[in-house]
Amino acid sequence: MIKRLRHYWKNRTTRRRFLWGVPGGGLAALGAGYSYMRLWESGWLETTQRDVPLKQPGATIKILHLSDLHASRVISLAYLRRAFSLGLDLKPDVICLTGDFITWKYKQYDAYAEVLGMLTDYAPTFACLGNHDGGIWADSHMKIGTTNSQPVRDLLAKAKIRLLHNEHTTETIGGREINLVGVGDLWNNECNPDQAFADLNNSRPTVLLSHNPDSKDLMRAHPWDLMLCGHTHGGQVFVPGLGAPLAPVKDKRYVRGLHQLGERWLHISKGVGNLHGLRLNCRPEVSLLNVS
Repeated sequence: MIKRLRHYWKNRTTRRRFLWGVPGGGLAALGAGYSYMRLWESGWLETTQRDVPLKQPGATIKILHLSDLHASRVISLAYLRRAFSLGLDLKPDVICLTGDFITWKYKQYDAYAEVLGMLTDYAPTFACLGNHDGGIWADSHMKIGTTNSQPVRDLLAKAKIRLLHNEHTTETIGGREINLVGVGDLWNNECNPDQAFADLNNSRPTVLLSHNPDSKDLMRAHPWDLMLCGHTHGGQVFVPGLGAPLAPVKDKRYVRGLHQLGERWLHISKGVGNLHGLRLNCRPEVSLLNVS
């Protein structure tokens, strides 16, 4: 009996040991989780391919959709070069970039333009601006934006990327004529679909570039077939059972992936970059859309 009591006393989990052990274990778990989000998943690029059958069928066009590059101290140009290489390996016919090229004030524009040139050297490349790229929203958030979008506009021009800012163009891509429409950013109060769609010939398929998926409500009366968006980062932190509570949109039904809206399609990229260097259950994304 005495031996059994000694054995019990030696090996039991005391209240004191429990109270000391749980915080230590909890801190270790938190540290491991933070390291995973910051050092692993935030740079663990995922390539996705999705089929988009339009109501006007035709030859398949391969669209590389990239969004939210967020070049910064956290998102390096070497990382963006790796993401672009993954995308170009998918052999796109056209490349669409849906805004947030920077996070806060940025200085390495010449080097950045050279990296973006990887895209334009391969295929025609089109873009719209995001809330971080300059404007009213950026002006009110000085630490994470710039009051003037001209530096980003100059960056795109130097990289030979066609900016579509409340305007449209008609292009022959993969032997098929399509309309490409781009609108300004919703949060910066620059989204003007009436101007962007003015005199559009809607007999052709129309691909719309708009940074924020919440802008879809402003586009209801306009003729588009596929809308490409970013902005949400897929929620950046995705919680099973809760979804993406941190996604910066009002309509949290649409924060990632491909969605059918009647005869139209909405594609929301999880983004290549991120804010603050963290992701959880939400890998950065390089997307190819096979539009037919």
